[in-house]
Amino acid sequence: MTSNFFEQIFWGNTIKQYCIFAVILILGIFFKKLVSRTISRLLFKLFDKFADNHHDQTFVDLLLKPFEFFITLTTCYLAVNQLSHPLQVVMFHYKNIVDKVKVNATFTIGEFIDKVFLFLIILSVFWIILRIIDFIAVVLLNRALKTKDKAEVQLVPFLKELLKFIVAFIGFFVLLGYVFEVNAVSLITGLGIGGIAIAMAAKDSLENLLGSFLIFMDKPFTVGDVVNVNGVEGAIEKVGFRSTTIRSTDKTSIVIPNRSMISGALENLTRRNFRRVKFSIGLTYETPNKDIKNIVVQISEYLKQQPQVKDPVVNFDSFGDSTLNVQVIFLVSDLAYNDFANVKQDINFKIIDIVKENGSDFAYPTQRSISEVTATSDNKNQ
Repeated sequence: MTSNFFEQIFWGNTIKQYCIFAVILILGIFFKKLVSRTISRLLFKLFDKFADNHHDQTFVDLLLKPFEFFITLTTCYLAVNQLSHPLQVVMFHYKNIVDKVKVNATFTIGEFIDKVFLFLIILSVFWIILRIIDFIAVVLLNRALKTKDKAEVQLVPFLKELLKFIVAFIGFFVLLGYVFEVNAVSLITGLGIGGIAIAMAAKDSLENLLGSFLIFMDKPFTVGDVVNVNGVEGAIEKVGFRSTTIRSTDKTSIVIPNRSMISGALENLTRRNFRRVKFSIGLTYETPNKDIKNIVVQISEYLKQQPQVKDPVVNFDSFGDSTLNVQVIFLVSDLAYNDFANVKQDINFKIIDIVKENGSDFAYPTQRSISEVTATSDNKNQ
């Protein structure tokens, strides 16, 4: 009696088929997370030594979603294939060539579902591979951060992007071959002039890719260096497949194509040993020659006594419209910007004191006749 009950047919399927369909679906939904974690931990055993036993949870977190997606797809596929209807329903008829002979063929709903599931299964497999690449990059980046070589920190993200691009490229042709039954080799060979046209259209992308390789070979900068390129100044955050990300001094994220990073003048501010300071101070025309000489000598002596200052040059440089210009040039040992600004500030305050102590003052633009200046100077000299 029970056997007859399960053999009853509704909408083209027996009750037994519906029960098996439901059991597979329920088991898959309820146990997908547990199975995904178990598979992830087992797969981690392959990377156990490589990861130094410190990244097992990171590995599981990265692979949990792809494995859940894969298990859900597999469960649904197994469950649906327990049904007869409507999988055998013909969607359309078409002509196919078998041994050079045209034959009539049909395409059923079941075949369509097979194609869809195959497409999604291949996607999930390559998703898992991409997440494994992400995990390898995490481990390598953590190792690189423990070293003093910033080039390794810069290289890891780039290699990750490059490897993921190659895997995605392979995945694309796998989908073409297995799902759409396209001969990938013939497709690549048959591109011909079309391939050349595509290459020309992708000229900028190829130049940026070449630029990234040149950056890693020449190493004009590494992650964390402060650079000035094409008028943009900031710290290098990331060198990518196509572009470089710079964090400017006002904390703005600026993305510059790699070809621009190597085609123009690039100033690596981090690698300089000193910061150059150059400015002029304008003394009044009433300042006697001996006072100017004293000011020049005292500023020069003060700069020579500063431990952060190197190669100071102070001289009476030129006659301005309303000032006697004393030029000051010196180098400051490379310091953090705040420390550098404080050194400059101390020097500026000392220069003000020196000028005041010598009875002079700082000039500002005025309109005076030559006779007035001469008379004032003669009176002061007397």
